[in-house]
Order: sequence, then structure tokens, then C-alpha cells
Amino acid sequence: MQETVGQMIARAREEKGLSKRELSRMANISDTELARIESGEREIPNPKTLRKISKYIGINYNDLMYAAGLGFQVSPLNPFLKKYYSNLKGEELEEALVNTLGSIENWEALVKSLKSRLEDNTLMDEEKEMIQQTIEDTEYQINSANEIVKLLHSAKTKERIDNERKD
Repeated sequence: MQETVGQMIARAREEKGLSKRELSRMANISDTELARIESGEREIPNPKTLRKISKYIGINYNDLMYAAGLGFQVSPLNPFLKKYYSNLKGEELEEALVNTLGSIENWEALVKSLKSRLEDNTLMDEEKEMIQQTIEDTEYQINSANEIVKLLHSAKTKERIDNERKD
């Protein structure tokens, strides 16, 4: 059975040696809210709350969003995306590959630009935090897109083999 978002947070919190009270203070949320999330009483937490918690427990914000049913990731846990990209053929397959590779290139350029922007000593803490969150989210998108590229390459190989067998 897949771990709930509350179970993920509780496990990670304990692995970091943090009490519920310590984590709630660090993340600037109420003790009650954290207890509700961890117990499963609050099945779908506020995304802003998940972002605050993620900073202190070593779990990517997007993974918490996925566990809460608010996001997606490309993995064996997401059979819809895997099936969709694996079943593309012909021009759709080529177009998806070109688009995904182009997106990766653009996102990598964005991350590079944002990382250089972080070196600006005149940035306020709030601006730095927003840039760091954007970098984290974009790197997650890059990782997901790289998984999609793997699926597309596999689909392309399968299509080529199938075509060779027909000839």
C-alpha cells in the first residue's frame, strides 16, 4: 500500500529527529495542523503548507503534492502517463520527443539563469526563497521530462522493431 502524505511527513520528520512541535515551529504552521496532516485527518493539505514543511524534512515539495493527490510524477506509480507516452506512434511520437527535448533545454536554461540570479547580493530573503522554489520546481519538471524522453525512446525502438517485422 502506498504511503499517504501524512505518513511520508511523519516518517521524514522522525528520520530528521524532529518532534511535531519543532517541525510546526520551523515551518510556521500550527501544531494542530501538522497533527491533522500526519494522522490523515487532513487528507489534502494546503499546498502552501506542504511547501513550508518540505523545506525541513528533506522531501521534495512536488513529491508531497503527488502523495496528496495534487500533482503528478512520471514513475511506475503513474501508469496513465507511462501508458500514454509508451503508446504514441509515428508523427505524434516524433512531435512529443522534439517538444519534450525542447522543454528540457528551455528549463535547463531557466535554472542556469535563476542560479546566477541567486548570486545577486541585493536580493531580499523573500526573493531568494521564491527563486529557490522555482529552481526546485523546474528541476523536478526536468527530471519528469527526462523520464518521458526515456519512455518515448522505448516507444520509438518498439515501433522501429514492429515496422521491421512487417517488412
